[in-house]
Amino acid sequence: MYEGAVQELIDELGRLPGVGPKSAQRIAFHILESDNEDMKRLANAIVTVKERVKFCTICGNVAEQETCSICRDPRRDPSAICVVEESKDVIAVERTRSFRGKYHVLGGSINPIAGIGPEQLRIRELLSRLSDDQVQEIIIATDPNLEGEATATYLVRMLKTIGIKVTRLASGLPVGGDLEYADEITLGRAFEGRRTVS
Repeated sequence: MYEGAVQELIDELGRLPGVGPKSAQRIAFHILESDNEDMKRLANAIVTVKERVKFCTICGNVAEQETCSICRDPRRDPSAICVVEESKDVIAVERTRSFRGKYHVLGGSINPIAGIGPEQLRIRELLSRLSDDQVQEIIIATDPNLEGEATATYLVRMLKTIGIKVTRLASGLPVGGDLEYADEITLGRAFEGRRTVS
């Protein structure tokens, strides 16, 4: 244990996701050894993002205005909504340049162990977006893990009663992967999602 401010910094850094005690200590000492101006810019960037950034009132993505740039873009297809867990998932889908519709960010996934149920997610907001009859398809793009699957299953059951086309992103083997290292679920999904080769 270090004394005073150094230990406080290590403790605060250790609270960040993915930062363990050793990483927190390394980052703290990097901060101590860095130029004051660089660290002031870092501190200002953190304060600025907390002051300026909010969540889009339509889709829940991060935005500096009431609505995000995707929701404001008139060139986006309003008939398709891609449902994702977090804002970082929007960026991942956008990088593919394969989707030109709109998004809906749930703000997490169903996780009973962590006390997160459907009520804690932005599902009501999704349903209210479907009331204008513009949306023809909901694409569920939750993570392919236990929580993401639970969330997808819940959404599919709920949305089927509305009569809107519901699709789920395909999952399977990654490009460059080896069959011998694939787990049974991934390999099983790859078989289920196979398609005809011409």
